[in-house]
Amino acid sequence: MYTKHEMIVELKYSNTNTYLIRGSADCILFDTGWAGTFPLFCKAIKEAGITIPEIRYILISHFHPDHMGIAEEIAECGPKIVVFDVQKSFIHAADPVFEKENNRYFKPIREENVMTVSMNDSRRLIKEIGLNGEVLATPGHSDDSISLYLDEGFLFVGDLNPLYELELHKGTEIEKSWNMLLKHDPHTIYYGHAKTGIMHQNPDQNSDHNADTKNRDLYELVQRIMHYIDKGYSIEKIKKKTSADACFIEDVNRMYLTHRNVGVQGILDRIEIKGR
Repeated sequence: MYTKHEMIVELKYSNTNTYLIRGSADCILFDTGWAGTFPLFCKAIKEAGITIPEIRYILISHFHPDHMGIAEEIAECGPKIVVFDVQKSFIHAADPVFEKENNRYFKPIREENVMTVSMNDSRRLIKEIGLNGEVLATPGHSDDSISLYLDEGFLFVGDLNPLYELELHKGTEIEKSWNMLLKHDPHTIYYGHAKTGIMHQNPDQNSDHNADTKNRDLYELVQRIMHYIDKGYSIEKIKKKTSADACFIEDVNRMYLTHRNVGVQGILDRIEIKGR
């Protein structure tokens, strides 16, 4: 149900990866799931050997429905929802989505369960848990997106587009956010939907090796997209599954459906990735 590090518990109870991060004093919960997953959340943390009172703060990477859906339910059990100053105007951005789908499980975030914090004060907040790190503004996927960096080299980025497709986002806010994050030299990257990434940090690596790694990651991404096309998934559903750019998915879809015998490398050879 979950994978465990001495400091990090990755919960697998919904379509969104959420993380319990243990400090020497308390825990942080990074992101939550869609409204209606609270019972599954309770089961997951019980299996992880953690109780809700051990969670002091809930950090939301951005206020989209699949990342904040059960924040209020959890907060009613004690933890505070931390809202950073760059996120303040987005707290209720997802409310209309749940109203439209008539989701009877959704509870809007109440002000009494919110603690507003300045980005400049994030390191002090993390220190209260018994951890060393900071929260960084990382717009790109959304204007309210934030990432959590721990000095040990762990990075939690929510829905910031995965590093392996950075080539697809040249000149965008996504690239700017990643360039800023990479200056911190993370060794492990935890995504909201993609598989956890392990950075290759060999000082003897040359540019050819880095290029090979990037090409291999892109190859695996196309392979996953083709798999979901075979299952009949829509472009939107594939985007949610892979966090890949919609235009890139459409290109892969078009080449795959019009050249049924083509392989992954054949698609890569046909798609003009650079400059996209």
